[in-house]
Amino acid sequence: MISFTGWNVVPKILINLMFAVYSAMCLIPILLVLSISFTDEKSLVTDGFHLIPKLFSLIGYQYVFSGTSTILNAYMVTILVTVVGTFLHLFVTSLMSYAISRNEVKYRNQIAFLVFFTILFNGGLAPYYILITRYLHLKDTFFVLIVVFLVSPVHVMIMRNFFKTLPDAIIESARIDGSGEFMTYFRIVLPLSTPVLATIGLFISVAYWNDWFTCSLFIENNKLYNLQYLLQSLMTNIQILVSNQNASRSIEQSIGMLPGESARMATCMLSIGPIILAYPLLQKYFVKGLTLGAVKS
Repeated sequence: MISFTGWNVVPKILINLMFAVYSAMCLIPILLVLSISFTDEKSLVTDGFHLIPKLFSLIGYQYVFSGTSTILNAYMVTILVTVVGTFLHLFVTSLMSYAISRNEVKYRNQIAFLVFFTILFNGGLAPYYILITRYLHLKDTFFVLIVVFLVSPVHVMIMRNFFKTLPDAIIESARIDGSGEFMTYFRIVLPLSTPVLATIGLFISVAYWNDWFTCSLFIENNKLYNLQYLLQSLMTNIQILVSNQNASRSIEQSIGMLPGESARMATCMLSIGPIILAYPLLQKYFVKGLTLGAVKS
């Protein structure tokens, strides 16, 4: 009798090879950005881009860190906004989602429809700006960087569908034992919801970390600038200096060629560095959190 055991190994090798190639395709651009950030600007102009710098230079990072205290302050603002904003987003979103997922709550379907309606339509930028500045009086405050992402209708719907997958018998047993709604929520529902909380938490933390638009609209105090807005301002300053011939000559005489691409890549590495570390820690929750939260209606 012919054994086909060897044939089962071939598909596994092909699958592993396919994922290895895909991983390399994802990793090579990051390595290229890292290499460009450490490459001298003149070498980039003459030799082009390479995975290994032909002429090593720190001029891009020197330009970015020319105002070290400002960069560090922007890092602190961004980290604080990301941590506090993610916690509050998960707390508020999970409370609302849990409420409209329970069958005993009146008008839960109507509330869910209103939440879904905001996904399709919104008031626009002008009413949004007037609401934040004139009625909530949050312009040029730290909390405005948090409140803009405090609730996401998409995340509410995902969490609502996830909570509906939890067995009703567990919640009913807690109520029979004398547990109140908040005790049931904190002691039973949340511990069982780690996959969806981790998934939504990573999504919203990335949104907080990469947000620069809110800062450009509502923040005028430079002590409240977040990292992304500050780095974008640095890139704008480079473009202004390049367009100004006199300023470009004076800078080139003092520090050499004005860092253009190397400074841009340095800002990319500084912006993605800390947040990218969260992916390996939370990746195992992605599939379970999204499938259980999105499939069942």
